[in-house]
Amino acid sequence: MSRTRVVVTGLGTTNPVGGDVASTWEALLAGRSGIRALTEEWAEELPVRIAGRAAVEPTEVLDRVVARRLDRSTQLALVAAQEAWRDAGLEDAISSGALDGERVGVAVASGIGGVTTLLSNYDTLKEKGPRRVSPLAVPMLMPNAPAANISLYAGAKAGAHTSVSACASGNEGIALALDQIRLGRADVMIAGGTEAAIHPLPIAAFANMMALSKNQGDPTTVSRPWDTGRDGFVLGEGAGVLVLERLEHAQARGARIYAEVLGAGITADSHDIAQPDPAGRGGARAIVRALTDGEVDPSAVAHVNAHATSTPQGDVAESLMLHATLGAHATDVVVTSTKSMTGHLLGGAGALEAVATVLALQNRVSPPTINLDEQDPQVELDIATKPRDLPLGTIVALNNSFGFGGANVAVAFGSF
Repeated sequence: MSRTRVVVTGLGTTNPVGGDVASTWEALLAGRSGIRALTEEWAEELPVRIAGRAAVEPTEVLDRVVARRLDRSTQLALVAAQEAWRDAGLEDAISSGALDGERVGVAVASGIGGVTTLLSNYDTLKEKGPRRVSPLAVPMLMPNAPAANISLYAGAKAGAHTSVSACASGNEGIALALDQIRLGRADVMIAGGTEAAIHPLPIAAFANMMALSKNQGDPTTVSRPWDTGRDGFVLGEGAGVLVLERLEHAQARGARIYAEVLGAGITADSHDIAQPDPAGRGGARAIVRALTDGEVDPSAVAHVNAHATSTPQGDVAESLMLHATLGAHATDVVVTSTKSMTGHLLGGAGALEAVATVLALQNRVSPPTINLDEQDPQVELDIATKPRDLPLGTIVALNNSFGFGGANVAVAFGSF
C-alpha cells in the first residue's frame, strides 16, 4: 500500500440532533439530546418506546419526486452526501469537466439496508396482494442503494461500494475509501454510513435480545455510556458523510482541509455473534492496526470518540482496549461518546462520529458525554462531561466502531 496522504475536504450529516453539520456541532457542544418518545400508534405495545428520530425530515430537503423513490436510509444518506459534496466545493465539478468522474468513487455503508421498505412492502403483499407490491421495492431496499444513489447524484464512476459490518459499517466505509485512494483507484471518495430502522420489528427484536435500554424515565437521560445505571443503547437514525481526497489533488484545487486520515484498522473478534470479547482483544488489535497504518505513536493520541453505546459489557471492553493500546497514556486522553446525545445509528454511527471527530480536531474541543452521573469504577478513563479543550499542535484522534458479528474498525485522524 502506498503512503499516499489522504485528507478530509467535505463534511455532511443529518441525525437526531441536527439536520446539517453546523446545527449538529452546536447541539453536541451544548450537550443537547435528540432522544424522544415515540408517539405513533404502532409503538404503544412495544417494550421500548423511545428513539432518536432525525431532527429534520429528509423529505423537507430532497426533491419530492426523488424522495418518493428512495428508502428512508437512502434519503438520509443523500441529504448528508449533498451537504458534504457542496462543502468540498465539488457540487458542479464533474458536470463542468473540472473533475473526472472516473476518478471519483463512493463507499457508503449501511448495517441493515432498506428495512422499512422491505417490511412495508411485505405488509402490502399480505394485505393487498402481489400486484400492489412496488416495482421500486428492490432498488429501494437493497443495501447498496445509498451508495448507488450518491454515485448517481455526484457522477462518481470509480465504484459505488457498500460495506456491511453491522454497527461498524460507517467507519468501515471510511476505511475502504482510504484504501481506494491509496491504491490509486480514485482521487476523491464520498464515504460514510446511514441507517433508518425505527420500525416496530427492529425495535422489538433489539429489545427482546436485551440490547435496548428499557429505562422508562426522561428519554433524554436514557443513553448513558459508562454510567453505573446504563442498561442498553437507544436506537437512532441518520447519516454521516465525509469527502476524502488525495492530498495533492486537494491542494491543487485549493480545497479547505479539515483533517488528515492517517490510518485504519479492521479486525474480527471470532468470539460471539452479538457480545463483544469481554477483554476487548479484537478491538484492541483494530486500534493497533490503525495506529501502525498511520505511523502514529500512541502518545500522540489526544482524543477518542468512543463506540460506547451504553451497554454493560461493551463500554467496559472498550475501556480495556484503550488501556491495552495506549498504555499509561490512556488516562491522559480526552474520551467522549456522542451516542449519549444522538443514540446509536447502527450502520450510520461510525460515520456520524467520524464527522464529530474531525470537527473536534479542527476546533480543538471535545464534545461532552451527557448523563454520566456515576462513572463505572471498571472504566478508568478521562471522560469529558463538559466541552473539553484539546491540545494545540499536531494531535491525533481515534474513532472506534464495533458491531455484531465481532466487527471492529478504528480510524485515526490527524490535525492538519
